[in-house]
Amino acid sequence: MLTQEDAERAARRAVMNYSAAAARDISERALAGGLDLISLITNGFTAGIKEIGRQYDRREIMLPQLMAAGSAMKAGVDILTPHLGSPADGSMLGKFVICTIEGDIHSIGKDICAALLQAAGFSVVNLGRDVRVKFIADAVEDDGAVAVGTSALMTSTMVNQRRLEEMMADRGLKGKVITNVGGGPVTQDWADEIGADVFSENAEDCVRKMRAALGEKTGDAGAASAGASPDENVINNSGTTH
Repeated sequence: MLTQEDAERAARRAVMNYSAAAARDISERALAGGLDLISLITNGFTAGIKEIGRQYDRREIMLPQLMAAGSAMKAGVDILTPHLGSPADGSMLGKFVICTIEGDIHSIGKDICAALLQAAGFSVVNLGRDVRVKFIADAVEDDGAVAVGTSALMTSTMVNQRRLEEMMADRGLKGKVITNVGGGPVTQDWADEIGADVFSENAEDCVRKMRAALGEKTGDAGAASAGASPDENVINNSGTTH
C-alpha cells in the first residue's frame, strides 16, 4: 500500500531524476490511493525542485538539467491539478489571472502558485508564459478577475510588470483588481515602486497574502483569516521559488 511518505519521496526522486514518466506515475497512484494531493505537491514535487534549484545555484547541474526537472515536476502536478477542487466549505474567492510576464519563459513557480491558488478557493486562469502585457489586461477584463499575478525571473523582464500596472491604471482597473508580483529578482521595494498591491516571495506566500488582501478588499474577515490552503500545516512548512 502506498503511503503519503512513500509518495512524497517518490515525487522528489522523480523530479531529481528528471523523469516525467515517474512523476506522472506517482501522481496517478496517489490519486488512486486517495492521498493528500496538496502535501504531495508541496512536500514532494516542490521539495524536489527546490533541491534541484540549490544544485543549480552551486553549479552542480546545468540549465538543461534544471529545465528537465521542471518539466518532470509539471508533468506530475498537471495530473493532480484538476483534482484539487475547491475548499471543503464550497467557497470560491473569484477568478485569479496568472502568468509569466512578457519576455520571460520560466514557469515552474508560476505553475505551483496556480495549483495552490486553485486549492485555496480561487478560480485560476493560467495564461502560461511570455504573455504580452495587453493580453494580460484583456484577460483580467474579459474574465472579470478579482486578482492578477505575474512572475518575472529576469531583471530585463521586470519592467513589463511596471507596464502592466500602468495599463491597469489606464483601464480603470487599479483599486478594483488586486495585483500581485513575484519572481526571483522581484522584491517588496520593486512592488512598492511600481504600485503593485502584493509582493509574493513564493507560492505559499502568494496564497496567504492574496487571501488576506481579498478579505481586506471585500471586508470578508473569513477570507482574510482563513488558512492559505486546505492543509495549513503543509503551507506553513514548505516553500518554493517563482
